[in-house]
Amino acid sequence: MPKGFSHRVVVMVDEGSNPFEMGVATELFGLRRPELERDWYDFTLCAARPRVRMHLGMYTMTGIADLTAADSADTLVVPNRPDPRRPPDPAVLAAIARAAARGARLVSFCTGAFTLAEAGVLDGRRATTHWRWADEFAACYPAVHLEPDVLFVDDGTVLTAAGSAAALDLGLHLINRDHGAEVANAVSRRLVFTGHRDGGQRQFVERPVPEVPDTSLAPVLEWARGRLGGPLTVPDLAARAATSPATLHRRFRAELGTTPLAWLTGERVTLACRLIERGELRLDRVAEASGLGTVANLRAQLRRHTGLSPSAYRRRFGPTA
Repeated sequence: MPKGFSHRVVVMVDEGSNPFEMGVATELFGLRRPELERDWYDFTLCAARPRVRMHLGMYTMTGIADLTAADSADTLVVPNRPDPRRPPDPAVLAAIARAAARGARLVSFCTGAFTLAEAGVLDGRRATTHWRWADEFAACYPAVHLEPDVLFVDDGTVLTAAGSAAALDLGLHLINRDHGAEVANAVSRRLVFTGHRDGGQRQFVERPVPEVPDTSLAPVLEWARGRLGGPLTVPDLAARAATSPATLHRRFRAELGTTPLAWLTGERVTLACRLIERGELRLDRVAEASGLGTVANLRAQLRRHTGLSPSAYRRRFGPTA
């Protein structure tokens, strides 16, 4: 448990905001989680006006904080815009700019990337938005490095999610960053939502509703997760799937948006993180049990996937943290 964890998440609600995305933020950061036995986020909703009509006039919100609440946010979640062509509220843009200037973490869901870009905080940064609006975003904000095929982008202090459901992916990623993989997985189980969806949003662009859902990889993935500590290879996965390595590679690309090796490495890193969080002190044992092999590879892969060394990860997320 991070000692003295104190982190304020403020969600800005604007005229026409999508209630689903506000609900995602509330579920992830606003609900108390006593079963985790740790301090959780301080959560606040704010708006530029005392009365805010939600998308399609579904209902009107009142009694929430004004925009001064954004000035004390550690993480500021900006509102999406059902019609990105509609200019955002200048007061909202000013609050975002102030938050960026003092180093707050900025987050957008779906078309909220337009709001961040309009506030001038995405120039020179990587970002994503909903695939439907990707071309228009790229045309309007050429200084932003748009990544249209991913579920979310973590660019350090600025993070953007693609569609509305990708808000869950990004939110769990933030919980992972703040509390570690074990807690993030506990929250995802509570949500009945996978803790990590491989692939990007292109899979939804090309075939949003497959005529015959193909889940043939699911048993192979489950089988592999139970054998991560052994000498598991891509040919082993292919043999289990009764296909060739080349065909398996194509299926991973088509269905998960990644390669078999990248998926396998990611699963092993996640397992290594859990072992460290549970108190395993010897890195050689972590490397062996997770299938990463050597301490050197453990260090390299953990830093690549989390940005932290094993010792730094233990200090932050270990049982004595």
